[in-house]
Amino acid sequence: MADGVKDILDNTQSLMSRAIQHLEAELVKIRAGKATPTMLDGINADYYGNPTPINQVANITIMDSRTITVQPWEKNMLAVIEKAIIAANIGINPQNDGTFIRLFLPPLTEERRKELVKKCNTEGEQAKVSIRNIRRDAIEQVKKLQKDAVISEDASKDAENEVQTGTDKFISLIEKHLSAKEKEIMAV
Repeated sequence: MADGVKDILDNTQSLMSRAIQHLEAELVKIRAGKATPTMLDGINADYYGNPTPINQVANITIMDSRTITVQPWEKNMLAVIEKAIIAANIGINPQNDGTFIRLFLPPLTEERRKELVKKCNTEGEQAKVSIRNIRRDAIEQVKKLQKDAVISEDASKDAENEVQTGTDKFISLIEKHLSAKEKEIMAV
């Protein structure tokens, strides 16, 4: 196999893997009824003028399956963290008792569970579109190699089939992730 084709296939594999990692990170943020510290990932508090992730200015712990506590390392950060959580609009109202910020997750209703499943499916669809775009770009690169007479038509077809096989593998992986997340969300 020509080096150019191998590079294209390796790059395609790498990009598709990153798309899957991004999907996994987005699915973790969608709560399934259980409290997890990762629910606060991506929320930044103003730490002396710098937007800083909450987990870098406070200790985040899980009290029980529905309660997250946030204990800032500096007491003056309580109000700042509370404002950041409210501004993030994650659907949880923080309760500040002067030492801790407690986040009580309400039980999920059937309607809310269905909304979360839709949100998961939207994320999955975005990942599939990303995978398909990566496939399209890879096939265009392979066809350019064939056009430039770097590889034969047979080698081009083989490379395209390999790209498609990889695409199918990653699409089915997305489906597995979505199915597992849906099962987790719908479990009462």
